[in-house]
Amino acid sequence: MASSSAVGKLSREEFRRQKDLDAARKAGTAPAALDEEGKPINPHIPQYISQAPWYLDTGAPSLSHQRRAEESDRITPSLDTWYDRGATAGPAAKKYRKGACENCGAMSHKKKDCLERPRRKGARFSNKDIKADEVIQEVELGYDAKRDRWNGYDPAEHKKIYAEYAAVEATRQKLREEEIDNQTTTDLAAVRKMAKAGKTEKKEDADFGSSDEEDADEDKYADAADAVGQKLDAKTRITVRNLRIREDTAKYLINLDPSSAYYDPKTRSMRDAPNKDTAPEDAKFAGENFFRSSGEAPAVQQLQLFAWQAAARGNDVHLNANPTQGELLHQEFKEKRQELKETSKGSILAKYGGEEYLQTAPRELRQGQTEDYVEYSRTGQVIKGRERAKARSKYPEDVFVNNHTSIWGSWYDASSGTWGYSCCHSNVHLSYCSGEAGIVATEASNAQNLLSAPSEPIAPSPEISTSKTVTSHEKVEQNYSKKRVGEGEVKLDKNRLARALQEEKKRARGDEEDDRSGKRPKVGGSHDVTEEELEAYRMRRTITEDPMANYVDVHD
Repeated sequence: MASSSAVGKLSREEFRRQKDLDAARKAGTAPAALDEEGKPINPHIPQYISQAPWYLDTGAPSLSHQRRAEESDRITPSLDTWYDRGATAGPAAKKYRKGACENCGAMSHKKKDCLERPRRKGARFSNKDIKADEVIQEVELGYDAKRDRWNGYDPAEHKKIYAEYAAVEATRQKLREEEIDNQTTTDLAAVRKMAKAGKTEKKEDADFGSSDEEDADEDKYADAADAVGQKLDAKTRITVRNLRIREDTAKYLINLDPSSAYYDPKTRSMRDAPNKDTAPEDAKFAGENFFRSSGEAPAVQQLQLFAWQAAARGNDVHLNANPTQGELLHQEFKEKRQELKETSKGSILAKYGGEEYLQTAPRELRQGQTEDYVEYSRTGQVIKGRERAKARSKYPEDVFVNNHTSIWGSWYDASSGTWGYSCCHSNVHLSYCSGEAGIVATEASNAQNLLSAPSEPIAPSPEISTSKTVTSHEKVEQNYSKKRVGEGEVKLDKNRLARALQEEKKRARGDEEDDRSGKRPKVGGSHDVTEEELEAYRMRRTITEDPMANYVDVHD
């Protein structure tokens, strides 16, 4: 029914066809109607929504009357928008123009709308003092601007009032000074007479007033003034404490983080600390819970708990009704509880004993706090006084047995992973110390040194012996070091790497032939993998995860 707004008075046949078209659009067999902007109109929209009112009907199906106006179409006047007072369209004319105001000669208004003083002889006839044309402004005012009583007011106009009052006050002060100068006389008798007359008549200057009256006024105003954080009624002398001193920072302004302590605006309370990183003693405000656990608050809470427990047992105790009785009963209860505790402690000690273990040294002595003065140098040596004794354990320390000069566990053998003595490098517990000879023997019997030593007694040439020694040393380091093969800084020999690549190619071809023939290669042997062989394997293997592994560059 979106197009019903565009239909006037229809015949029966046209109305039936319109109904069938709407039904087909709702069923989806016919395309939806398009509005002025080419947007499809939902056929399921009711008629009272899709049909535009008579004052917005454009004769075509549209839903523009249901949409908000664009930002450019809507008028958003500012609250400070006002007419530009005294603005003129240009300089005044020299002669009177036809159709202008007959009074002032401006073209922007007629004689009946002229705000100038009616002239005895208008500008039409005198052709003199013709006013300039005003600027006709059309100001679009919003709802608030129309109802703003101060809209268009210039705050600079208020300075004129200040200047006027200041001038009046200066003139009044000058008149008072002249009046005082005229009344001043040098005759002592006249001065005494005026003073006596002032005492008897108690006449006061209407302008200045007396000093006593000023002092009384100051006292009156001082009594009526409120102190910080309280409201004082001068008549009834009743002080009413406010909820918060207004000069203090509000609790919810201490930490503006939304995830900080919760502030209850109804009770104006913040139980947790707003700044948890700051110590409660140093914080400006540590929360309501901190105040509840400080000062006499815990004692009051214990007294309230005692009153509740006593009332639950059937005793007539109420802290608010009779606080003195509750305080006395609580004090008596604590004394009886202390006596009962001392009696129970004495009976247990009398039965089982052990009173001597309860007598401990003072806390100052247990913590090692003494008044002994000790002065140290920059290197840590004692210059004056006696050095503090080191705390010793209950186990024997620095006990050397079997001629050892170090204790068991002072040396660790990284090759075998065992502990021993650092004086002789022996890893046998309670063995006899052999000193430096034992260290030399241990190093000589090391597996790395045995493997690196030459097996043939014949002394080869220096070059061959050096290469063999280096090769064997590298092999030993490779086999017995904690580094994995291929880790760290690897130094590869180009000749051995080339041989390893050839061997890897032969091995790959052999594996393919074995797979075709169905034979399994024999697995075994004690061959050690070298760095060159590992690098050759890495270079020859096929990386299946690499997306460019099967890429072949075909040249055109």
